[in-house]
Amino acid sequence: MTGTFKDIGVSSEGHVGVVEIQRPPHNFFDNSLINQIADAFEAFDRDNNIRAYVLCAQGKSFCAGADFANRPQTGAAESGKHLYKEATRLFRSKKPSVAAVQGPAIGGGLGLALMPDFRVTCAEGRFAANFTRLGFHPGFSLTFTLPRLIGQQKANLMFYTGRRIGGEEAVAWGMADVLVPLADVRKEAMKLAAEIAEGAPLAVQSTRETMRRGFADGAEIATERELTEQDWTRKTEDFKEGVKSYAEKRPGNWKGR
Repeated sequence: MTGTFKDIGVSSEGHVGVVEIQRPPHNFFDNSLINQIADAFEAFDRDNNIRAYVLCAQGKSFCAGADFANRPQTGAAESGKHLYKEATRLFRSKKPSVAAVQGPAIGGGLGLALMPDFRVTCAEGRFAANFTRLGFHPGFSLTFTLPRLIGQQKANLMFYTGRRIGGEEAVAWGMADVLVPLADVRKEAMKLAAEIAEGAPLAVQSTRETMRRGFADGAEIATERELTEQDWTRKTEDFKEGVKSYAEKRPGNWKGR
């Protein structure tokens, strides 16, 4: 399948579909971008020639989340229920996927990076759930996906501190699966997807369905809880300060209100 979208490139190589995010350098997301990725994944699911797909990105970052610093009003609104409804479509994709994480995957961008089955990264990769540094609750189903990969305690550490985890540590923790040099990230992601595509497609998909049974439902349930908490935390003074302090690269002057 090939197609034309505003913010993504869609192509294929053999039995591997490719979705490339094209908002460099940082690939900030909004409802439109998530909608486009979901449309592409669903089209790949309908294409019998495609057996696995790769999600990759142009530029320095894989996805640096929502652009709160430059569009705080839009960013807050578009990180709400409608965007997460689109994100749920991603979790319901039917074929195996691999994320090529060549740089930062931050906030909601981390949620996007953890949605696929596997991640290929490099030492330059950066993984962070920085929501509390911005003054609001985590989202994008991360309270479900992150503990499943690295365990509850390490997930707590990432959520509470907002610290960035490098590519090497991400692989050691189980957040990513393959570590390669920066120049080889996309090539290695394609190689892994092609290896998956060598299996009998119906057998691979049915095995994936068993292994991920309840995964999309669990992600959706977590999203509903996250939305409830995000709704009120985004209305606080601390959220406004968090956006400002994060943009200014300084600790937040929190008021607890």
